[in-house]
Amino acid sequence: MRKIVLVMVFSLLVVAVSQVFADEYDLQWISKCLEDNKREGQSNETVMKYCKCMNDKMSSDETRSITEWEKTHKKEMAECDRVAGWK
Repeated sequence: MRKIVLVMVFSLLVVAVSQVFADEYDLQWISKCLEDNKREGQSNETVMKYCKCMNDKMSSDETRSITEWEKTHKKEMAECDRVAGWK
């Protein structure tokens, strides 16, 4: 369990560093997306790529989480699946 928490923290740090211009809401959305998808059987790297891709496709004034938004944006979801290598 401790190892999983450390991996998640490290993943979040990588996301934070890679998003130099990301605002705090982007990081919150991505963190929530990582949490929502942690049991989907994908690697942390794949989930991180997927969540970042989905976040980048959303407008900055979106109020829904990535998980909620993806349900109504199947085209964007499919594209981010492909970009992230989601299987």
